[in-house]
Amino acid sequence: MYLYLSTAELAYTMRVTEKTDVYSFGVVTLEVVMGRHPVELVSSLSYSTTDLNVLLKDVMDCRLALPAAQAADMLLLAVRVALKCLSSDPQSRPSMMQVCQELTSRYTPSAPKSFHSTTLSEIMDAEM
Repeated sequence: MYLYLSTAELAYTMRVTEKTDVYSFGVVTLEVVMGRHPVELVSSLSYSTTDLNVLLKDVMDCRLALPAAQAADMLLLAVRVALKCLSSDPQSRPSMMQVCQELTSRYTPSAPKSFHSTTLSEIMDAEM
């Protein structure tokens, strides 16, 4: 599935670019957080944001305990960056340099609410 999602864009554009790699990074990051391939989530990002009113804690891998405050902040940051990488418009995606800077320059993101009540749409709306 992962290869299908990243190669679909490649098949359409017939070009390998940094933005294709950024997209793949977003897919892999969400796959790690969710414990499964995020195919439904990635598809919903392409069509509408109404499906993104789900809580982050509800899409996380259920085999893992919910993170404590410090880890929750880092997880919110990683998910926010991953979601930005999945923009359907390649030009709207961050560069890998921006992704690296975002992940290393700040210790915690500015979360709109507590981790337990944060939706994916709120994470996407946060500035990068």
